[in-house]
Amino acid sequence: MTQSIVPNLNNVKNIWSKYLTKPGQKFSFIYGLIYLVVVLIILPIFLQFIEQRTGAILNDPILELFNPLDLTWLTFALIYGCLIIAVLYLFEKPELLRAAIFTYSITVTFRIVVMYLLPLEPPAQMIPLNDPFVQFFGSGEILTKDLFFSGHTSTLFILFLITESKPLKNIFLTATVLVAIFVVLQHVHYTVDVIAAPFFAYTSLRIFKVIQNNSKD
Repeated sequence: MTQSIVPNLNNVKNIWSKYLTKPGQKFSFIYGLIYLVVVLIILPIFLQFIEQRTGAILNDPILELFNPLDLTWLTFALIYGCLIIAVLYLFEKPELLRAAIFTYSITVTFRIVVMYLLPLEPPAQMIPLNDPFVQFFGSGEILTKDLFFSGHTSTLFILFLITESKPLKNIFLTATVLVAIFVVLQHVHYTVDVIAAPFFAYTSLRIFKVIQNNSKD
């Protein structure tokens, strides 16, 4: 497992040198990075905007079955642990990294559009999930209306979809399920938020592949 995750620096240098010698691949990767930077700049601004909006309160019979549990540390240990593993794994796989960057960026675009069209109020008993990444790039306020659909769940599912290593696929899929359960147990999300997340992630990957195939024709 270690050998398949931790990149060899010499291999990484050779792989990227060969990859970037092809103009099409080089510019596509650069476009992906630009797209990612743009959505990461827009997202925290948008999240502050939706915090000021009044949204609908969903009737979620699942959340009514139990009181919320604070699973913040477990949730972020899984999320950021998986992200670190994914970065190490993808660092020497430019094509997969490019796919991950585009797929994630498309997913974030979906989230912005859907949250704008379907503003929601948080579950009544929500225990806020203090995401250090969002706090760092945002205003420092704890966000409560970053709801439909779950960004954490969709991100982990993207890693599952992109990764070719079977052991890592198992890890990322397990983490996706656990994080989906944790954010529902904490009443951070409605049940529908986490159920919908994998479908948007998969659709984002399909969109990327369609665009990629069309660009080759």
